[in-house]
Amino acid sequence: MAIRYLKQADTSAGEARGDVADTVQVMLERIRAGGEAAVLDYARRLDRWEDAVTVSETQIAAAIRAVPQDLKDDIAWAHENIRRFAEAQLATATDMEIELRPGLFAGQKQIPVSAAGAYVPGGRYAHVASALMTITTAKVAGVRHITACSPPKPGQGIHPAILYAMQLAGADLILSLGGVQGVAAMSEGLFGAKPADILVGPGNAYVAEAKRQLFGPRGIDMFAGPTDSMVIAENGADAELVACDLVSQAEHGTTSPVWLVTDDEVLARYVMALIPEQAKALPDAARDAALAAWRDLGEVILCDSRDEMADVANRYGPEHLHVQARELDWWKQALTCYGSLFLGAETTVSFGDKAAGPNHTLPTSGAARYTGGLSVHKFLKTVTWQRAEGEALPELARVTANISRHEGMEGHARAAEIRLEKFPPTLKLATG
Repeated sequence: MAIRYLKQADTSAGEARGDVADTVQVMLERIRAGGEAAVLDYARRLDRWEDAVTVSETQIAAAIRAVPQDLKDDIAWAHENIRRFAEAQLATATDMEIELRPGLFAGQKQIPVSAAGAYVPGGRYAHVASALMTITTAKVAGVRHITACSPPKPGQGIHPAILYAMQLAGADLILSLGGVQGVAAMSEGLFGAKPADILVGPGNAYVAEAKRQLFGPRGIDMFAGPTDSMVIAENGADAELVACDLVSQAEHGTTSPVWLVTDDEVLARYVMALIPEQAKALPDAARDAALAAWRDLGEVILCDSRDEMADVANRYGPEHLHVQARELDWWKQALTCYGSLFLGAETTVSFGDKAAGPNHTLPTSGAARYTGGLSVHKFLKTVTWQRAEGEALPELARVTANISRHEGMEGHARAAEIRLEKFPPTLKLATG
């Protein structure tokens, strides 16, 4: 039996959207021309923010006082995990040198970018964890200047817990700005920021499009769409747990697909019955988002074997891939396309989203087939160097010149051969 869809996404569903790309292009061009004045105008009109954009030390101190101590302790606990994981990643990014042939040396060096801009969402939810994930990772990588921005609430500013997390993670400058104007301000180096070499962090469609249009002169973490999640549930999995994990990810928003892949039709149909019940128990905004995401974009895929389930997962390339199955080592080897892998029923994507340590800024919309998520490596430039001397020159120059002339590049050939005239090889005298 081939794989069967017990529930398939409604590709015609979705919100009516204007032309996001055109809107973002106009905004970016206006900000390039008008600078800070244009940003302030957008802040007033879109975020209803009339106060100063740059967050002062006094405001940060007031926000820290407003955060309950138990929440501070928990944010610090999560920050330590994220920092320690990033430090372990950094240890894998090493400089190296090799003598390829006698006298021919080459190597690589890891150089952190000079400035980064971290966008922290602040719409329906206060994304405290996003501040930790982006800023901490840049700090560990050695980025010298980190600007962070987040949408302010009218009359209140950035959520105090987000400000606390930004400060704890090591932001050098914090801006009360959201949307395209926030991304552009970090990119252009406005309000005291250093022009960002790389822009990172999740956001809505306008934020993602702004990063896409700025890519080239600026680096970005990845082209990101709405978050997505897949659960692989082998026969015998706990249906209530599976449903809860799918609902928790559908809560992100109406455009966030969740997928169940299983080899057990009874389990699948029970999960399908449980999801609406569990979603209805959420608070209003989360309930509506989860129900809409499941109704329009949720999928349930029935397979015959674990090999088929692994093939489906690798074809989808989900952002989050949660395996609730036996023989987890087999799954870890078989699964190759995901942003982050969650192994076993005892773990959950929620752990990774908030506090476990590995970064939660991950590839979406199938991009996991070719890239991983945010890491210290995104903030590092792996550059190479080389040096040729002495006995390496004759053969290196000969080979280079021959290839160059066959390519029709005489100048390259002459640049190689002139080295033999300027630096003739010296004879080594035998000793002994």
